[in-house]
Amino acid sequence: MIDLRLLREDPDRVRASQRARGEDVALVDALLSADELRRSSGVRFDELRSEQKSLGKLIPKATPEERAELLKKADQLKAGVKAADAAQDEADAEAKRLLLQLGNIVHEDVPVGGEEDFVVLETHGTIRDFGAEGFEPKDHLELGEALGAIDMERGAKVSGSRFYYLTGVGALLELALVNAAIAQATEAGFVPMITPALVRPRAMEGTGFLGQAAENVYHLEKDDYYLVGTSEVPLAAYHMDEIIDADKLPLRYAGYSPCFRREAGTYGKDTRGIFRVHQFEKVEMFSYVDPTDAEAEHRRLLDWEKQWLTGLELPFQVIDVATGDLGASASRKFDCEAWIPTQGKYRELTSASNCDGFQARRLSVRMRDGKKVQPLATLNGTLCAVPRTIVAILENHQLPDGSVRVPEALRPYLGGRELLEPVSK
Repeated sequence: MIDLRLLREDPDRVRASQRARGEDVALVDALLSADELRRSSGVRFDELRSEQKSLGKLIPKATPEERAELLKKADQLKAGVKAADAAQDEADAEAKRLLLQLGNIVHEDVPVGGEEDFVVLETHGTIRDFGAEGFEPKDHLELGEALGAIDMERGAKVSGSRFYYLTGVGALLELALVNAAIAQATEAGFVPMITPALVRPRAMEGTGFLGQAAENVYHLEKDDYYLVGTSEVPLAAYHMDEIIDADKLPLRYAGYSPCFRREAGTYGKDTRGIFRVHQFEKVEMFSYVDPTDAEAEHRRLLDWEKQWLTGLELPFQVIDVATGDLGASASRKFDCEAWIPTQGKYRELTSASNCDGFQARRLSVRMRDGKKVQPLATLNGTLCAVPRTIVAILENHQLPDGSVRVPEALRPYLGGRELLEPVSK
């Protein structure tokens, strides 16, 4: 959540942020009113409670005649205090409800607009000219089926649409990617983590995934658990309700977990193959830092993602995501999009988000610097979303005979294998 002091001192900035996100600006004024009511209710409660305490001191000293009148007034005050307490709780709950609906304040440099209004910051690598090489590229599913690596038909039979099996070299390729990603993250100083896939409501809400993103979250109603869509959720909640000494920052974790997403609102979109699926594995970087270091850490996360994609020898571009596509928690987000030959366009593979103190306030994660205690900043960055990375590798490194060249960086994790070759039928 945002800092309420910012809302009170500069509501126009918050209104501008909401407007840029394409969200309800009226929410700002509703929250201002609720916050004022919450504070005035608190003042009224304190006044009545103080009066009640003062009256309590007078009763033992009063004459019998005075005591009867004071006791009558004490009963009235008791009822007033009880009502004021209830009003304070109600006002506090309403202010918190509205505050949780408000997105993070967008960074001033973020381009304004929707999904297509991003700004390209960099491009890397060379897009292959398959025509000049004399063959038409196959898409990842055709390649994956020929390699004995992907089985969509049985995935649908067992679990439904957007589920799949990785088999043979497909399974080995996933394990190689995960191990290579964890190795890079560990070398960069991240602590590897295998995180829970089920979390309590507070962890999901605190990370910011029960607002506009709620439709894509799987909820187990009987147990009131949520399936995570990213290990960002359990990593953000890892230090929930803790105070971390400033000299221990930054804290960096690399989480490996299954991820589950409903993909609501994507009917008919990316239905072929494994680009957009309901379950997948991912390696996620997560950082807790001093707020003054948040922007620099954001660039560092992006650099680690660029290192990863460069090592996989993939052509990609870096984009500055527009305000309407940030998600509730991020103040700024950089995506790395790899070129997908058969689609003729760049598609998102990694994402790095600066959430400033937004998640930390919701989860009560704070830092202590001397005597000062304040929310710290959290950031997250995808290192390897496995299925999409497999899509990019298969399509960009395919050869005319249907085999796929293994990038050199992955070969040590595939037993030195240089080629993935089609299997005999």
